Amino acid sequence: MGDPIGAPVEPAPPVRDAVFELHGVRYAYANRQTALDGIDLRIDRGERVALLGANGSGKSTLLKLLDGIVAPTGGTMRALGRDIAAVADGQDSFRFHREVGLVFQDPDIQLFSATVLDDVAFGPLQLGLPQDEVRARCDEALRQMEIAHLASRAPFELSGGEKKRAAIASVLSLHPDVLLLDEPTASLDPRTKWVLVNLIRRLGEGGKTLVTATHELDIVPLIADRVVVLGENRRVLADGTPAEILGDHDLLIRANLIHPHLHEQGATDLSRLHDLRRHEV
Repeated sequence: MGDPIGAPVEPAPPVRDAVFELHGVRYAYANRQTALDGIDLRIDRGERVALLGANGSGKSTLLKLLDGIVAPTGGTMRALGRDIAAVADGQDSFRFHREVGLVFQDPDIQLFSATVLDDVAFGPLQLGLPQDEVRARCDEALRQMEIAHLASRAPFELSGGEKKRAAIASVLSLHPDVLLLDEPTASLDPRTKWVLVNLIRRLGEGGKTLVTATHELDIVPLIADRVVVLGENRRVLADGTPAEILGDHDLLIRANLIHPHLHEQGATDLSRLHDLRRHEV
């Protein structure tokens, strides 16, 4: 029998919109050095995902795959409904990179112009946008990263944290729906680190799909709702919420993200580190 008349109707579950779908993805540099070895992963629109893993686990390579810089050497992968191999080969690459933006770990890779404003304007100018639209996009990106006062500065004059924010702004000016960040807080002093974390958190709250590769556990609860752990075997070791992942010390030890000694000493519960940082961001 059907539902009684007047009975509440359960809402249908929302239809998820996959941004990235990877099935058995492998990647080997020069077809010899394996960087990823059988990755199964789906990331939906609007998710804030942290990629956790020790150095050498394949985080940066995975981001390059998601950005279409390289194509898998094994398995299948689709990004925004496209075969990523076609993007990596140059087909539809221009349109794809209007929607997906990657910020490299080293900001000097992305900062090459005479001024910060020139770098932030470079992408919109390549799109052939009118000057007033380019200026509006630059103003917005600089404001989002809180570096409008640095617009006329040369990149080499900036501090490490300022360079990171300028590099992110140079990607934001393209209005991407998906933002990929590779170790955004690496080598920053504590104050600068938490300023940048807060800016990244705001981008996620604004609805962008964020994928952030990091090995810094303390920033994860602020920038992510989901954590994917890459093991030293270059495969997905775990996938869960920040509380689940950061609360599993045995998992973090297996992933080489903490030393066993930390666990033995009864160190701080990493799943609650965001409470300790609440007043720092």
